[in-house]
Amino acid sequence: MTYFRAPALVALTFLGLGGIAYAGPPAEPVISLILKGHVFTPASFSVPQGVKVRINLTNLDGATEEFDSHDLKVEQLVTPHGRTSFVIGPLRPGTYTFMGEFHPDTAQGHIVVGEH
Repeated sequence: MTYFRAPALVALTFLGLGGIAYAGPPAEPVISLILKGHVFTPASFSVPQGVKVRINLTNLDGATEEFDSHDLKVEQLVTPHGRTSFVIGPLRPGTYTFMGEFHPDTAQGHIVVGEH
């Protein structure tokens, strides 16, 4: 009977029941942007270099807008009173601009990527 106990203990250890668990990759940072009055808030924010970042965009306006950035190579529509989510990066250090395609005079912003 002792012969079967050791393999069972080894099997439990390999299955993660020995006290060690894999949590998976770390979650990407999340930036929440609000569009209200055709203005992004925050209009400027910083992110670390070399990581993917999730942007959660909520449109409180009664008109569709498009998050547009030639620097980031992103175009993302958000419907009136709607939400959208997308990922940018990983990015190199620098400043990346974005705007609202349909209201470029007021819906403007930038992302600063630093050496964190």
